[in-house]
Amino acid sequence: MSDPLLFTPDELRLVADRRFFPAKARVMAKVRATLDALHVGLKADLDGAELVVPTTFDPAKFQLVKGEHLEAFPYQYLDCPKHFAGDETFTFRSLFWWGHAFVFALILEGPHLLQYKRNLINRYHEIAAKELQLSLAPTPWEWKSGEGYTLPLTHDRKPEVAAVLSGRRFFKLVRYVSVDDPAVRDGLVPAIGRETWRNLLPVVTP
Repeated sequence: MSDPLLFTPDELRLVADRRFFPAKARVMAKVRATLDALHVGLKADLDGAELVVPTTFDPAKFQLVKGEHLEAFPYQYLDCPKHFAGDETFTFRSLFWWGHAFVFALILEGPHLLQYKRNLINRYHEIAAKELQLSLAPTPWEWKSGEGYTLPLTHDRKPEVAAVLSGRRFFKLVRYVSVDDPAVRDGLVPAIGRETWRNLLPVVTP
């Protein structure tokens, strides 16, 4: 076991690096600008959209959140639309997770859940093969992806997706864009977020 009072060479290099935190501040400002641009686009997409939603749903509600400790990594996210009311959830979250990915997630729970499940299965081939995944986690607040965490929505997995959905009290559909994806470098994150929302509409429209 290492001595808790002794710094490793890597740790000493990090604490001596005066460039990191100014660079981090610039990155986080660009993330906020990215989420602000996405918010403008999503507001336009929501305007007049016919959705199956809880009775108290307000399409104008949103929130922007910034933190430092999502499994030890900084993060920012936009919820738009945002609806959390007791056991009702109708939220599209766009999350930046430092070192991991931009994550776009539709989280659904509440009185219309059965209809959302039916829509997903009945319209499955409209939604499949668009880089979307179904979360397998027991909570909507798990953000890791891959085996054991998410199930890709490919055309051949409809029976498997239906089986996973059958007993769930909520479900979350997710798209991941790695932070080293060229789309991030090229400023395409707002467009990808809007595309993801539109690709998910068959789940939440009449």
